[in-house]
Amino acid sequence: MSELKRGACPDYADTLVDKILDSYRELGGINHLEGQNLPSQQSIAKIVETLEALIFPGFRADERLDLAGLRYAVGDKVVWLTRALGAEVEKSLRYTCRIRNDCGRHEDCTGEAREIVRELLESIPSVRQKLSLDVEAAYQGDPAARSQEEVILSYPGVEAIMVHRIAHELWVRSVAMIPRMMSEYIHGKTGIDIHPGATIGESFFIDHGTGVVIGETTVIGNNVKLYQGVTLGALSVKKELANSKRHPTIEDDVTIYAGATILGGTTTIGHGTIIGGNVWLTESVPPNSRINHTPTQRGLRREGQ
Repeated sequence: MSELKRGACPDYADTLVDKILDSYRELGGINHLEGQNLPSQQSIAKIVETLEALIFPGFRADERLDLAGLRYAVGDKVVWLTRALGAEVEKSLRYTCRIRNDCGRHEDCTGEAREIVRELLESIPSVRQKLSLDVEAAYQGDPAARSQEEVILSYPGVEAIMVHRIAHELWVRSVAMIPRMMSEYIHGKTGIDIHPGATIGESFFIDHGTGVVIGETTVIGNNVKLYQGVTLGALSVKKELANSKRHPTIEDDVTIYAGATILGGTTTIGHGTIIGGNVWLTESVPPNSRINHTPTQRGLRREGQ
């Protein structure tokens, strides 16, 4: 501990360091020492930003793009992502091998990581196609939107959906940790919490967005619109239910207004339904329903009742 005693180091430093090291020995579950490296939060954040610049060229990166130099700019990002994301995915795979004590699902982590990243990057055109529909849904669904450019630059829901569509590609390929790191990175920026396991259809629009929560086994159809504070959650958080469907299914052409909570893996909201603000639902609703919250009476009131 001689280094600690030099300069302006406080006189309690030796004792404090000993206590911290003791805690490392005692609390093994929150240490990661002398093992494989874990994916880096800083690296994942930069990867997400680079993916955004690749998906929305000219919108996210602080760079001047022209058609003459576009091929070089795109190629540069693809090469960088291949290396940077490949390194992080390899860390994830090695972590999975270590905790399972089994690498039987692939011959080598490096080769598997390269293949996963290649598949992800090859999915970029189809992801961009889906996002173009999401942007159009936001533009058409919000009278305040003046242009698609405004939507891309300023709507947090679009950014959250973009990251989800990327993270979901990694999730379905059984990459540990990185999809959740991506979703939590964008959750911190936008206030929108979408689990990467959720399945989301085309033309999805989250208006305003703050406080939206979409759980892991949620299934959302096409042309669905959510407002701020909507929760698509589970009825139970028991650990033994981890591998079951715990979150609702939202069919096509559904609108869910602010503050609504819909819970349960067997709960299905039928197509064409409108769920009013602050509604609490734990049961399925038939297609083309209108569900409202009435503060003066308990329960639900369907239109016409």
